Amino acid sequence: MAIAHVTQVMTEAMLSLPLDLPDPEPVQPPGTEGFTSIMGWAKWIALAVCILGLFVAGALMAIQSRRGEGGEHVGKIGMALGGVIVISAAASLVGFLVS
Repeated sequence: MAIAHVTQVMTEAMLSLPLDLPDPEPVQPPGTEGFTSIMGWAKWIALAVCILGLFVAGALMAIQSRRGEGGEHVGKIGMALGGVIVISAAASLVGFLVS
């Protein structure tokens, strides 16, 4: 009977807590516009590297297809495409993990 009373008191205490916690919008601090430009450049360079990686994997796949080794490069193409997905969705992924 004492456990039921404690449970009821704890439940009432939890229900009395505010349900709407503040969730302010992220605001870029003044003077950090240059950092945003650098992040844009880094994303562009990373995506360019992924595209070059796809070119190389495709070329190696075509060159080595006669020797029966062309299928080994499918994993490289998959990794390059995975990199493109991670790079493109980086901001969304970080926002999801932070919230």
